[in-house]
Amino acid sequence: MNPTVDIIYQYFPKLTEKQKQQFAQLEEVYPFWNDQINVVSRKDIESLYLKHVLHSLAIGKFVGEFSPKTRVLDVGTGGGFPGIPLAILFPEIQFHLVDSIGKKIKVVREVAQALGLTNVEADHMRAEELDYKYDFVVSRAVTRLGDFLPWVRNKFEKNDRNSIPNGILYLKGGDLKEEIKEARVKAELHPISSYFKEDFFDTKYVVYIPM
Repeated sequence: MNPTVDIIYQYFPKLTEKQKQQFAQLEEVYPFWNDQINVVSRKDIESLYLKHVLHSLAIGKFVGEFSPKTRVLDVGTGGGFPGIPLAILFPEIQFHLVDSIGKKIKVVREVAQALGLTNVEADHMRAEELDYKYDFVVSRAVTRLGDFLPWVRNKFEKNDRNSIPNGILYLKGGDLKEEIKEARVKAELHPISSYFKEDFFDTKYVVYIPM
């Protein structure tokens, strides 16, 4: 039995009615657009709330809250993860979702419009092409950290406005020691299993790299 939207309400009990409605809408808009443009595997779309939405929201559990005017870049967003769920959770924060595949960005735009998300901007481009600066960069296992870092190294605001320094919030699973060593960065591994009890999260982490 795949979890329903109730799993989101369970872990985030302080959601507004509007946020609850937006999370509930995801199970309508994603299957619809996935049928038009396949951005999530057929099998995974059935476990949308567990494997995509809740997984994305682990970043929200780690951060707690963002300060007003925080800007977040989602690199290689695919169909909008983790950016779309985070944009619902943090409506006052600006999210910029980018992907090198145009059809995926089309889905992101359609989903954001259907949900009425005014804090989401989506562009078909590579992170390296961006001239903007952000407080945080989020991503979900797009590539190895050593390859990811050069794409975003110069994308950060110098001044911190949050309780944690500006940096990368990366969702990744498995044994990451070698990968972090290879990337030559100081990274913190925060087990997602400390936020969510489902077995799916047992080997998954929020990797925080201050920049």
